Amino acid sequence: MSQSPVKRLSAMMLLQYAVWGIWLPVLARFLQASPEDGGLGFTPGQVGWILGLAGSIGAVTAPFVAGQVADRYFSTERFLAAMLLIGGLIKIVTAYQTTHQAWLWLSVAYSVVYTPTLALTNSMAFAHLKDPNRQFPGVRVWGTIGWIAASWLFPLFWLLDDVRFQALPPFYAGTEVANATGRLVDSLIASGLISIGYAAFCLFLPKTPPRRDATQSLAFAKAFGLFRHRSFAVLVAASLPISVIHQIYFMQTAPFFSEVLGLRDSQIGPAMTIGQFAEIAVMLLTGWLLARLGFRWVIVVGALAYFVRYAIFASPVLPVSVIVASQALHGLCYACFFAAAYIYVERLADEDVRHSAQTVFGIIILGLGPVIAAPVLGYLAQVFGTPDGGLDYTSLWGVLSATGLATAVLFGLLFRDETADDGAQSG
Repeated sequence: MSQSPVKRLSAMMLLQYAVWGIWLPVLARFLQASPEDGGLGFTPGQVGWILGLAGSIGAVTAPFVAGQVADRYFSTERFLAAMLLIGGLIKIVTAYQTTHQAWLWLSVAYSVVYTPTLALTNSMAFAHLKDPNRQFPGVRVWGTIGWIAASWLFPLFWLLDDVRFQALPPFYAGTEVANATGRLVDSLIASGLISIGYAAFCLFLPKTPPRRDATQSLAFAKAFGLFRHRSFAVLVAASLPISVIHQIYFMQTAPFFSEVLGLRDSQIGPAMTIGQFAEIAVMLLTGWLLARLGFRWVIVVGALAYFVRYAIFASPVLPVSVIVASQALHGLCYACFFAAAYIYVERLADEDVRHSAQTVFGIIILGLGPVIAAPVLGYLAQVFGTPDGGLDYTSLWGVLSATGLATAVLFGLLFRDETADDGAQSG
């Protein structure tokens, strides 16, 4: 395979996750901050609905349509362009809203058009890579680079004055502008503009025509047939609790960093990218880890990383620097659990429904998990609420840590690799 498709697929991943990473880490801080501080004053439960349930409605319903259309009727690159153009416009409109209802419904609309693109970019990469086990991590890592770049550049150009360079990441410092919290919402406008430009770029991606020669009229019917495999059922069962605690991380880490650890608004995004730096290193090693350890133990390591990270978050006696640095475990969390899981689904599914198989799995981790995360966070916010209206984060992170540990143990006991006969390392 020539290098040209690899470069274009890598650029695709960079833009795909820059669109997401520029706003997701900081949005909860804006939504939960008081109006006096420049935010909207939403409760943790309301933030949970916006980032959890609202997005999940789109994640659960849109992939049925998107996967079927992408598999059967339209070229994937053109379908991506259309979804990203619409999503960019929705994101810009959302930035100007002030009510919870408006944010909720616009978030639903955005999720309907954006969430399917996550699975479709994965399936497009797999379709044009000769050796997905070896090459996919190297392509996907550019998504992490895009996330980091977006998280660093937005505060650099929009939240700071008197910027000066320094030796330590993110290699700059400065004076935070007035109303920095209120300006966090502008990350949605920036995301929308990037998305529109990305939509134009999609027209130059490798041609990925529809599969009209597929043997089954409904790709999703066959894709859901993966549940006949015990390994897929166990993987889905493990992915649900992990996706719940993964989603709550994005719902509450920014407020935690601000309210408990005392980080400035301009520091939140860059601080959270410590996890993405670690993710780059682990993603590049994922193929080697799978060959050495097999799918079962690599995914167990990913679940255990959630356990350790949240245990550190739940330890108030630790220095702030240690708690922030513990996000390096995010590399193991994402690469060892989710990236390995995507590769396993790709190996398990038949070739003619791999688009739909990736989308079905996306429904689980991007749809059902966040659906559960929204009421779970609302419940935990009530149980662990403080008299002053705050949240006992030590107890919150403790529950998430225990969930990660239980999931790792059960997955390790129940999962067996059913692709080993095809050349994969047995788990």
